[in-house]
Amino acid sequence: MTMTSRGKEPDIQTLPFHTDEGIGTIARLGMIILQSDQTIEHEAAALIHDKNFSPEVGLYHTRIPNEMEITEDTLEDMAAALPESAALMPSSFGFDAIGYGCTSGATIIGEARVDKLIRSVHPNAKTTNPITACKAALRALDITSLALITPYAISVTKSMQDNLQADGFTVKAVATFNQTDDFTVARITSNSLYEAVMAIGNRDDCEAVFISCTSLRALPIIAKAEDALNKPVLSSNQVFIWHLMRLAGLTTCPEGAGRLFEK
Repeated sequence: MTMTSRGKEPDIQTLPFHTDEGIGTIARLGMIILQSDQTIEHEAAALIHDKNFSPEVGLYHTRIPNEMEITEDTLEDMAAALPESAALMPSSFGFDAIGYGCTSGATIIGEARVDKLIRSVHPNAKTTNPITACKAALRALDITSLALITPYAISVTKSMQDNLQADGFTVKAVATFNQTDDFTVARITSNSLYEAVMAIGNRDDCEAVFISCTSLRALPIIAKAEDALNKPVLSSNQVFIWHLMRLAGLTTCPEGAGRLFEK
């Protein structure tokens, strides 16, 4: 574009263009994540794109308001905001699978209710959440007994233990960092998680270990812990992303993501 004379506005040229199917030609995944979560986006991108960005898989996320204090009441309160948060991801995108990224929230609200609330906005999408995904992962690995590690208060941890056992899984050992502040939970080091897994998972009657909470940075220690224990080590983000991918028909196996992805 050129100026026809000094100080005069340039002509605006209309450019030709072509369109294609955009990002997510193979699958489009959606995540509803907590306002306070500092970890899940990072680990989700690492698992889905496996170090190489691929426009064939679209990953979209929105946030849901939550209190920084993690209690059964504050977790239950998120149910009211789920449809509104889900609606921030346009249904015109054609999502294959959408997940609510809160293990304790889905436990307290109820997995069936979470599914219903998301599908009230996205009726054609498959849905999941980390506790549902954990059960799917345990079944895929043919595991019935496990050790459970959480960062939550004892009452929330007990609700999760009860939830798993109600579906036929035997929780042989339980341990918690006993924290109610989600900001603190996200700052628990990966090395602390590794030490916790070694302490509670080294039992013959536990076939696997599940590290609950999407704020915990568990992904970096999964492969190392599995090698040390010679058993599957699962985490909320790992099982959540695995289940989203499998629901959408993706069969990729990210490097270092644990035995689950190899199944």
